Amino acid sequence: MRENIRALGVLMKREIRMLAEHRIYWFVMIFAPLFCFLFFMDLLKDGLPKKLPVAVVDEDNTTTSRSLARSLNTFAQTDVVMRTANFSEAREALQRGDVYGIFYIPADFRRDASTGKEPVLSFYTNDTYFLAGSLLYKDMRMQSNLANGVVQRTLLLAKGEGGPLLAAKLMPIVLDTHPLNNPWLSYAVYLANFLLPAFLCMFVMFTTVYSISEEIKRRTSREWLEAGNGSIIVALMGKLIPQALIFTAMGMLALSMLYGYAHFPLNSGFFPMFLAMVLMILASQCFALFVTGMNRRSRIALSTCALWGVLSFSICGFTYPVRSMPELAQIGSNLFQMRHYFLIYVDQALNGIPMIFSWQSYAALMVYLFLPIFVLPKLKSDLLEFKYLP
Repeated sequence: MRENIRALGVLMKREIRMLAEHRIYWFVMIFAPLFCFLFFMDLLKDGLPKKLPVAVVDEDNTTTSRSLARSLNTFAQTDVVMRTANFSEAREALQRGDVYGIFYIPADFRRDASTGKEPVLSFYTNDTYFLAGSLLYKDMRMQSNLANGVVQRTLLLAKGEGGPLLAAKLMPIVLDTHPLNNPWLSYAVYLANFLLPAFLCMFVMFTTVYSISEEIKRRTSREWLEAGNGSIIVALMGKLIPQALIFTAMGMLALSMLYGYAHFPLNSGFFPMFLAMVLMILASQCFALFVTGMNRRSRIALSTCALWGVLSFSICGFTYPVRSMPELAQIGSNLFQMRHYFLIYVDQALNGIPMIFSWQSYAALMVYLFLPIFVLPKLKSDLLEFKYLP
């Protein structure tokens, strides 16, 4: 035992020296994660896209129609950059991508509204840009509803109805909405809490695969094993522990940016997310180690980890509900470590429930730690034989 502990210390010093001497490790372990953290935090700092360009086609050109255009321009997501009486001109701007939507006010709008002929307001959005189109659709629909209320109010006042009766007819049911966990409806809360850990997970897997493959490529794998007293377990621990410590520090930086700097919801305190981050990093290392043991070709192992990381963005449930996926996809989503990290985030950071109710997700991340057991004999054989396949 003492010899293994001494060998572990020697291997950790060796690994730290290798990490410091090769610039690729500085890039993958520090600069690339840091760039991703800063990029997404800056990209999502406003929470929602603001001032999306829209065109207003005003064929009525009265004080009422101009008031509608000015009211539409007050919405945070909408910026009226074009006003015209020619619908073809606005349509061409939409097709060029100069605007993302068209708000159409027909001719004789004011006259028809005042006589009760029910004029029709139309709006068009370019859903090729799904997010921009959805936000503009919401604003233009809201403006149409407000315009309808103004018209109804004018007609009722003309009939001599006012006071409480007028308010009851315009809005018989008052809605009181309280969005849970993300009352600001911020895309930053929705996206950043998954994107930052997901990219870190990919960098962890890349580093694990590359560092082991380099030992075989440089024909130092036998020396590496001998430094670990011939134990593949000691050798791997000596290599992966320094990497895990560095990535844990980067993970803590990500959590500090999310919950310290950005003040995103953290209803169960810091420790549940700290534990989830540590287990996610260790699970990613063990998964990458499993893939490396299964594939002798380093590029296949790296490609597998890249594919695994990319699939996490779509199959883990943060963009599309897992329960709405096909049954096979629902089962497969549980194989991804980021799925369990996401569930912990929802339960602990957003909902703030006791940790005991998230034990299944924590246990699932721990299961990944046993994956390397199945490939250790094969991996040791590859290290001794110097069989490097690019």
